[in-house]
Amino acid sequence: MTRPAAPLAAAAIAQLESEGVEAVIGTVVNPAGLTQAKTVPLRRTNTFADPGLGASPVWHGFAIDRTGIAFTDQVGVVGDQRIRIDLSALRIIGDGFAWAPGAFFEQDGSPVPACSRGTLRRVEAALAEAGIEAVVGHEIEFVLVNPDGTRLPSPLWAQYGAAGLLEHETFIRDIIATAATAGVGVEQIHPEYGVNQFEVSLTPQSPVAAADQLVLTRIIIGRVARRHGLRVSLSPTPFTDGVGSGAHQHFSLTKAGKPLFSGGDGTGGMTPEGESALAGLLHGLPEAQGILCGSIVSGLRLRPGNWAGANLCWGTENREAALRFVHDGPGAPAGGNVEVKVVDASANPYLASAAILGLALDGIGQGAVLPEETTVDPATLPDLDHGRLASTQVEALTALENSGRLRKILGDPVIDLLVAVRRLEHDRYADLDPEELTEKFRMAWSV
Repeated sequence: MTRPAAPLAAAAIAQLESEGVEAVIGTVVNPAGLTQAKTVPLRRTNTFADPGLGASPVWHGFAIDRTGIAFTDQVGVVGDQRIRIDLSALRIIGDGFAWAPGAFFEQDGSPVPACSRGTLRRVEAALAEAGIEAVVGHEIEFVLVNPDGTRLPSPLWAQYGAAGLLEHETFIRDIIATAATAGVGVEQIHPEYGVNQFEVSLTPQSPVAAADQLVLTRIIIGRVARRHGLRVSLSPTPFTDGVGSGAHQHFSLTKAGKPLFSGGDGTGGMTPEGESALAGLLHGLPEAQGILCGSIVSGLRLRPGNWAGANLCWGTENREAALRFVHDGPGAPAGGNVEVKVVDASANPYLASAAILGLALDGIGQGAVLPEETTVDPATLPDLDHGRLASTQVEALTALENSGRLRKILGDPVIDLLVAVRRLEHDRYADLDPEELTEKFRMAWSV
């Protein structure tokens, strides 16, 4: 049984009240990547933490179409679980609200095996047992749209152009100020490749804390956008004529205080264990695709030229490779790291990190051998030289469902629910053309 964090003392509640907090939002993320929430008045905060608030098991099965539920042996009309917030991660987010991440527990207080935050905690513990510490850094790409989800005008937009930033400078300033108040580490914000697209890079943290920070930042961005009469699309493919949006994850590993991706004698300065970690992740990517970018619209983004990592290879600073290796140096003062480019915002960030780090740990344990790196644009090479990730959702889900490796890392309940919610998407909407798909799901993951 997992013990909840110590309750907030009366003095802490009083301090929150003095800072204008009236209510606490608690969030969880389900297998479809949907951010779900419950809210309590401030005086009920400790109850939200223990014993928690009731939630039906169908929370795990809600689909992105706003009506569908992926019923399984685990998900049905009978039963009740508890959502408990983590008081140690509570943050003030302004306008009378505080926020804290939540996790699912059974009525007796035992963790729900399908809980995504709990799953990442288990992987983090497995790394610690192996003497390895992981640090994860998230990037958030998003597209600004009108309140009804339609395109914003963009007469001054250029890729990474200053004009786009200046057009939305008050929006950008508000994100930075609100994030700072909430204790979110923003490293940079810039206009992106796509029209009305921005990217926010967050300060690396331990895996669970990093995923919590990502969820909170999405909430902050969504709230700030509303104040400016805008909305944010997190869809992997908001519009068919755009490059799409990713949710790239960077990670680094250390053992006994020494980095595994730098300071060694291997390729790019990697240590032998660093090479095996990268190899384990690369070998497992086809099976993990259904977790990292498995939605009905994810495949529209995974195309050469979109810098989406559609090519099953790795390369130093290669932005078309699925795994981009970043050297240590002035640009990476924390040491070498790996960017997983295929991840998009349809993924549950806790499960995405759990899969990535779990595969890296598996690679170390197996002594996996790293293939030769790809030093050119993979699109210029024959497919046999590197391979491609799955071109269809069905193919990606079949690989995930049959993956003994990921079932061992994440557990059967997690894999079965992931496959169920994505299969529902396919069964209902695979007959829609790309324009219809992007229109229907443009705001599906928005907060």
